[in-house]
Amino acid sequence: MSEYNGSVLAYIGDAVLSLQVREHLVRKNISNPKSLLRASIEYVSAKSQANFISYLLENDVLDESEINIYKRGRNYKSSSIAKNADVVSYRMATGLEALWGYLYLENKSERLDVLWKSYIEFVE
Repeated sequence: MSEYNGSVLAYIGDAVLSLQVREHLVRKNISNPKSLLRASIEYVSAKSQANFISYLLENDVLDESEINIYKRGRNYKSSSIAKNADVVSYRMATGLEALWGYLYLENKSERLDVLWKSYIEFVE
């Protein structure tokens, strides 16, 4: 996976996480577009993502390779500016998205499912 930088992994991970969130909310029978958007913010915010990655790290949930991917995303020098989060939370969220992208691109769907279920429990 060394051919992809942290930004590319985060780009893919953001899309994967967004799709997971949207599917989850629709399966909860939320059908109004405004309600879907409002509900999705809780899941995709940099704050929620940063809090979740902190939880994973503090509880030794990730293996060494996953931590390295997270750090690659977190430490990538991006020109993007955080809109609704402080810089630290934004970088941590980018690291989580990079991990999501890595797991997706490596077809590690079982691991992605485990972390996704944990994420849902954490956010809800």
